[in-house]
Amino acid sequence: MFKKVKDKPYYTNNHSCFLLTAHLVLVTKYRKPVLQGKIRDYVYALIKETMESENIIIREMNGEADHIHILFDYAPDVRLSELINKIKSRTARLVRRDYPVEVGEYYEKIEFWTNSYFLGSVGNNTTEIVKEYIQNQ
Repeated sequence: MFKKVKDKPYYTNNHSCFLLTAHLVLVTKYRKPVLQGKIRDYVYALIKETMESENIIIREMNGEADHIHILFDYAPDVRLSELINKIKSRTARLVRRDYPVEVGEYYEKIEFWTNSYFLGSVGNNTTEIVKEYIQNQ
């Protein structure tokens, strides 16, 4: 578990001080517009539950009917590929279980997400500012 440092942009845990933020984009298989209405709400709720269980802090989450953007803070011990796999497999499994008719309108097979995803690191400073800072140490 980690906690926010008062009046600072970063977090601490027992052994480190950090500010790790990432931008994740998940896209539905074949860009089908599945993420609408109650399915959208359900998938977003499942993602929030999953991330909270991993002590991930969601800063922002939104998207369109065929994809989701998630901006989140995480601790250094989080394995991002495992987290993303957990999110994708859990949401796909549960949404297909709980909304088989609605999801079945878009997919014949057991599909929901594309095999790929976008993941980018996000920082408060640009690379040039950090590079200059390091050069001036």
